[in-house]
Amino acid sequence: MAPGAKFASFLFVILKESRPGVTTEESPWAGLGTLEPDIFGMNESQYYVYLMTNQTKTLYTGVTNDLLRRVYEHKLKLVPGFTAKYNITKLVYFETTTDIYSAIAREKQIKGWLRVKKINLIESSNPEWLDLAIDWYKTDYSRSLP
Repeated sequence: MAPGAKFASFLFVILKESRPGVTTEESPWAGLGTLEPDIFGMNESQYYVYLMTNQTKTLYTGVTNDLLRRVYEHKLKLVPGFTAKYNITKLVYFETTTDIYSAIAREKQIKGWLRVKKINLIESSNPEWLDLAIDWYKTDYSRSLP
């Protein structure tokens, strides 16, 4: 199954379970069934700056307009690169904004920080470094997630 099909299938299941009976005919997801693509308040006018890590606490900072999709891509290593190479699969921090320029500036700011400052940011809201996305993906694919 192609990664896009796997994602669409996963999205259908989680959205169907979270909001049964809700349909969005105008949505780009129309035709996939009962969907509500904004289940976490994520829509095209929201932007997310996020930090992810692995078991050895290697840090990755990113920005996206769809945190649900982007974390899923990291967890399943759908995009080759740093996060796939270093098994970065655990979301430990994120913040939101409605301005893409602010999100990009914040991502660059955090990337420029020393490691200790990034750790302090994470631990200010997540002192145990828990995976904030641990229960976002309640599908058959969750068994294969790290």
